Amino acid sequence: MSDAELLQTIVEFLAPRRIFRLGVAVSGGGDSTALLHLLAAWAGEHGAEIAAVTVDHGLRPGSAAEAAAVARICAGLGVPHETLRWHWDGEGNLQDQARRARLTLIADWARGRGIGAVALGHTRDDQAETFLMRLARGAGVDGLSGMSPERHAEGIQWLRPLLTRSRAELRDWLAGSGLAWFDDPSNENPDFDRVKARRAIGLLAPLGVEVEDLAAAAGRLSVARAALAEFAARTAAQIVRVEAGDVVFEREGFVSVPRETQLRLLSHALRWVASAEYGPRFAPLEESLEAVAEPARRVLHGCLISSNKREVRVTREYQAVRDLSCKPGDTWDGRWMVRGEEAPGLDVRALGETGLRDCQNWREVGIPRTTLISTPSVWREDKLIAAPLAGKPEGWVAELTGGKEQFLASLTAA
Repeated sequence: MSDAELLQTIVEFLAPRRIFRLGVAVSGGGDSTALLHLLAAWAGEHGAEIAAVTVDHGLRPGSAAEAAAVARICAGLGVPHETLRWHWDGEGNLQDQARRARLTLIADWARGRGIGAVALGHTRDDQAETFLMRLARGAGVDGLSGMSPERHAEGIQWLRPLLTRSRAELRDWLAGSGLAWFDDPSNENPDFDRVKARRAIGLLAPLGVEVEDLAAAAGRLSVARAALAEFAARTAAQIVRVEAGDVVFEREGFVSVPRETQLRLLSHALRWVASAEYGPRFAPLEESLEAVAEPARRVLHGCLISSNKREVRVTREYQAVRDLSCKPGDTWDGRWMVRGEEAPGLDVRALGETGLRDCQNWREVGIPRTTLISTPSVWREDKLIAAPLAGKPEGWVAELTGGKEQFLASLTAA
């Protein structure tokens, strides 16, 4: 693989997006190191600016030295670099926690520097491994369509310019150019799912199943996913409304569409109401859809699913927000902004049954009780000051960051 061929991959990917200021996440491994060098060359040729960031998770003795080495490489290229550090508290799944922390840290870093897009070094091999990992978890079309070349999260545009290139191509190019990189020992740890998937791909080779085949299958499913998402969005435009943060489907329209579309709409509603990065697992989602077939209630993904003869409603579950608190003007539960005449000692919390009892006119607003108790309200210690959505505004307003149009747009987002 020549310099020109790899650089052309970068140019063809970035040119339509008209990006001239770009962040790049660099771990020091072969993929991200190759991406760094290629982007530095691209920036020099196209008058663009890049800045690099490394997240040191502190999980290995040599991680700090590797981050320092990346900083030296960046200095040699004239690329601004910063190392961010994260400490694991020992809770939850290590790899999942590290991934989420990395995303948040890099997003904060980028926003703080006025950078709207960050490039990641994922390759065709990563795509194939992701396909197998999601297959093992029982993923549907969306999961098996793999990683998108572009996605939006945390207010940042995340780009994967090298998703069509293989890991071997990049390492061969680095070696041929005399450029060094680091091999993370955790990439050989069989306790990690990605390592298991990598080894499984090797076992599939005798059957004629290679990385290219798995990545191509993910690509074909991505096309199918886009078509299904478009149909779901068109359906939702006719049958959905957003009310007090709930997603509400007209029942007749909801049950009349194919089962796959029902699952897609329900999954996305759960993800949207919960402000979650991902939707629920497929098995419990299917079980919840069965409950929708007749008037019933079910809790899933931090939400309450309820249905009657007229509608199917997805509401934020009170237990999921019971302990959430923020100051007025900050974002509550990832999607609410409460504003009013601020004063010392005020907090935004879920209304709850206790607060609802202080709202004498709540029935007049026409919103279900189960919805209202999960809406934001203003408190001073144990005293309710205002409940904007429950008939006690007292000069305060609660604004949802995104309504029906945002819900519909996010249905087709990668």
